[in-house]
Amino acid sequence: MLTNRMPATDANDNDRLMAALAYLFTPIVPLIILLVESMKSRPYQKFHAMQSLGFGIIIYVVIFVIGAITCGVGSCLGLLLIIPALYYTYVAYQGAYFEIPWLSKFMMQQGWLQPPSGGGMA
Repeated sequence: MLTNRMPATDANDNDRLMAALAYLFTPIVPLIILLVESMKSRPYQKFHAMQSLGFGIIIYVVIFVIGAITCGVGSCLGLLLIIPALYYTYVAYQGAYFEIPWLSKFMMQQGWLQPPSGGGMA
């Protein structure tokens, strides 16, 4: 479960929808959000686009790379990552900033993901 949640006061209905779609259709929707000027200027969309892009990369690495090395076992494990992706989709649509365990902190340390304005996560 996600323990670090912070309600987004800056997110409208469109922001919430795009953030949810970013987790559901990673990496296509996050890349669209990050390339379209009017979308990447919205903090809520940009935060979730970056975070979902990182999460999507992990899913594809597990499915393809580890799956190839383990003759398909990694692919089955990678498919289990779809369950948290659906949960993250739901939470993003509810209008909350949240951290994905270890991934968000790593991305913030690298400077790839900026914490939401008004402090860190709750």
